[in-house]
Amino acid sequence: MQWISGAAGGLVLVLVLTSIVRTLVVPRGLYSMLVFRLWWLLRRLLGLTAARGGYQAIDRAQTWLAPLMLIGMLVTWLGGALLGYGLLLYAASPLSWATAFREAGSSLFTLGFASGARLKLSVLDFMAAATGPVLIALQIAYLPTLYAAYNRRELEVTLLQARAGEPAWGPEILARQWLVETETALPDLYRAWERLASDMGESHSTYPTLLTFRSPRPHRSWLVGLIAVMDAAALQLALDPRLAPPEARLVLRAGFTALRDIARVVRIRFDPDPSPGSPIQLTFEEFAEAVAMLDAAGFRAERSPKNAWPHFQGWRVNYEAVAYELCRRCDAVPALWTGPRDFPGGPIPPQRPMDRRPDDGRPELPPVSE
Repeated sequence: MQWISGAAGGLVLVLVLTSIVRTLVVPRGLYSMLVFRLWWLLRRLLGLTAARGGYQAIDRAQTWLAPLMLIGMLVTWLGGALLGYGLLLYAASPLSWATAFREAGSSLFTLGFASGARLKLSVLDFMAAATGPVLIALQIAYLPTLYAAYNRRELEVTLLQARAGEPAWGPEILARQWLVETETALPDLYRAWERLASDMGESHSTYPTLLTFRSPRPHRSWLVGLIAVMDAAALQLALDPRLAPPEARLVLRAGFTALRDIARVVRIRFDPDPSPGSPIQLTFEEFAEAVAMLDAAGFRAERSPKNAWPHFQGWRVNYEAVAYELCRRCDAVPALWTGPRDFPGGPIPPQRPMDRRPDDGRPELPPVSE
């Protein structure tokens, strides 16, 4: 029994310490089974509390996912360390189960009320005493990094709201720019999101817990915003390749590279080199409706919707499947062109506060069908 206890305790400690190092120390996106199982469990439990509601109920429930993840990781690691050291102390001494775990807890949390008369247990006691404070210190040092990346992300998401609506939608970006004659600002937008996509690809794959951090407003989402900017770039390249800025290609490359980096960490399978002619879930009818809206806003396309569709499809095939799966797992706001969700309700079209303005002679955008 003591051999089994010692082997089990050693295995538990190895799993816990490996998870800690993979999550908090190694500067690379490594898969931690404990962390992702905890994410899966908490997401399911929070989803059950809003099972009968639509997106608003899901958003209110999932707001708690990030803080619960941070607390849950700490509790899981400390609990695993307590279990591992307790089993090892039981295996290395004549202590009872209760006394062994009392000894482990005393050392792990540096309480100091357990007896220190057993010299052969000193090594395990000292190891446990070092594990608790070091783990808590690592978790505390982990938070500033997370919130710094979160603030950089949400700043650009907030700035996008005036350009893309809320929730963001790719065709809306182009329509608004042509409607108010600010299309010359698109290269700057693409450059900003190219940099942000690279930043998110690095930070969200290194610290996957960031995927659970939701935007302050329920209809905003970093993931939906990135898809919208990429769709806008793909639309512009497909419809008007001669006048499309080179930054459109760069933001598409940076965007789907970032999504694939995150997908590898969360173990989403994808085709790394899809054929441009591969089918996508977005339909030609949805594409043609968006092109008609752009035409009403003053966008003059070089290609017809039929001729532009294969080019748009060739761009979108690089990121659509990964983006849809990430949106589903993150319970992102169900914006247009972002795929299905696990909760009831259809897509939410962008709100248009810009339409409520004095008449300046410019046409208004037609309503968007869901």
